[in-house]
Amino acid sequence: MKELFDSVSYSCSKLVTKRYSTSFSLAVNMLAPSIRADIYNIYGFVRFADEIVDTFHDYKKKELLEQFERDYYDAKKNGISLNPILNSFQHTVQKYNINDHLVDAFLDSMKADLNQIDYMTKEEYDKYIYGSADVVGLMCLKVFVNGDQAKYDELKGPAMRLGSAFQKVNFLRDLKNDFELLNRSYFPNLDLGQLNQQSKEIIVEEIEEDFDVAFREGILKLPVEAKFGVYMAYRYYRKLLKKLKKVPSQDIMETRVRISNPMKINLLARSYVKYKLNLI
Repeated sequence: MKELFDSVSYSCSKLVTKRYSTSFSLAVNMLAPSIRADIYNIYGFVRFADEIVDTFHDYKKKELLEQFERDYYDAKKNGISLNPILNSFQHTVQKYNINDHLVDAFLDSMKADLNQIDYMTKEEYDKYIYGSADVVGLMCLKVFVNGDQAKYDELKGPAMRLGSAFQKVNFLRDLKNDFELLNRSYFPNLDLGQLNQQSKEIIVEEIEEDFDVAFREGILKLPVEAKFGVYMAYRYYRKLLKKLKKVPSQDIMETRVRISNPMKINLLARSYVKYKLNLI
């Protein structure tokens, strides 16, 4: 009956994705059915680690994260875990040969969130983004290319640029929450109390460049099973950035930009038309 337990584990990862992120869930639904479960499994793992460091303030977060890491490697070694999220994730790791380096880099960035208050240098900033976002994109890319190492190597750089763009948009959108509630500042050498229009424009231009490279050199070349789902996520985040771009720098800390559900449906419909007309 191990198959039943595995099925329940996969369902748990899917539930975590749907409850925590309706936008990401919408994008995953646009992927081919053959790869959706594995992307849910990846999301469930990174979501739980992120929850430990971002929301479990009344608990011993360091110990919880260390136990989570130990439990994951036990799950990988044994091929099973009674934690359904770890059980499903280790299945995906084994199936697609996801390298330990990617998992370790992600967990290292989560550990950094336990202590790091702000990122003073670009090197620190880039390292954090690589671990917190780029490697998640690379885990998903492993699934998308289904073992095609040449295709993985070709798309690795653009996948990292897309992951970086997503994370930087999140940073810009969540400036107030990160700074006031979590005591974090991710953008290097930036005084959040005196964010001016020029500084904001530099950040936006950097994100737009990441998006452009990711679309031109990555999304357009993805396998058909993944192309539309990733394109939907790309369109969603570009829309967020467009809205953030319109917010005056002096108001960015007081504004929580979001995409309404009707707008999400509109984005989906327009994106689908472009996809079917081979415009992407």
